[in-house]
Amino acid sequence: MFGGGNMQNMMKQMKKMQAQMQKAQEELKEKTVEATAGGGMVTVTANGHKQILDVKINPEAVDPDDVEMLQDLVLAAVNEALNKVDELVTKDMGKFTGGLNMPGLF
Repeated sequence: MFGGGNMQNMMKQMKKMQAQMQKAQEELKEKTVEATAGGGMVTVTANGHKQILDVKINPEAVDPDDVEMLQDLVLAAVNEALNKVDELVTKDMGKFTGGLNMPGLF
């Protein structure tokens, strides 16, 4: 069905694509997203590998009588940052999958 040259060419293309995907995946670690909650009271920075790099808390958000509110703001900002990372990964890696969602690939 396939000539030997065709199969070899296809394998070369696959290897090239794998190398490009690997590079894109490594580059994601250098890319960051930022998310805020409470109108900027809490800011969270994460990289493309879902590592939280920084959490900034405005001193006004620190109320000893309402610790739960601060916890909620931190949680909201972290979740928003992780959602933004997912969008970043989908955008960056989507060019390799042609928009196909391939669980476990990244």
